[in-house]
Amino acid sequence: MGLGLSVLIAMKATAWMLLYLFFSRFGFTVLAIPLLYASLISWLVSIASHPSIDLPMLLGKNPDGTFPILSTIMFSPYLYFNRAFSMARRFLTGDEPYSQICEGLYVGGWPASPRLLPPGNPAIIDCTSEFPRIKEFKGHSYLCVPTWDTRAPQPRQIESAVKWACRKRARNQPVYVHCAYVSKLKRLLDPGSIGLTGWSSLVFYSLHL
Repeated sequence: MGLGLSVLIAMKATAWMLLYLFFSRFGFTVLAIPLLYASLISWLVSIASHPSIDLPMLLGKNPDGTFPILSTIMFSPYLYFNRAFSMARRFLTGDEPYSQICEGLYVGGWPASPRLLPPGNPAIIDCTSEFPRIKEFKGHSYLCVPTWDTRAPQPRQIESAVKWACRKRARNQPVYVHCAYVSKLKRLLDPGSIGLTGWSSLVFYSLHL
């Protein structure tokens, strides 16, 4: 498993710090304090997302997909940057919000609105640690498996999620498995992919046993 996310966030932390130093040099130290704070939070996330630590609980996401107010405030530079980036990325790339793997099983990215969900009132398996469950989804069956982007859940989490998904499919309810950005079928079936893809395949095969 690569260090992609940790390195990326560390680069962002460095960029925030350089901006802070730049503005401070010209006497805008007070105005630049938010940049310093964003840098420190990014460094913290970079460390917590390292494979040797892998601590997605750092962000404080609740089992119901919400974030405590304290976590929202404390990690706001990271949380809101990711939400804005997700929406901008989807707009610029034109990616489909989800892909159907087989009857009743879908995978995709974070659904920021109801129109991005598959049809049929699907049960949702949320594999993100940084994105919230929006209030419009309160009526959907929901399982939260907090996972850093590009990382995979723990084996026990995978087993639990597969069993949960199988129970939903036994009732003929669609299942939507989502991480932050993955939406293409080829990413799901690519054995070199990481994060959601590998264990989504496990869900796929389990549902066909």
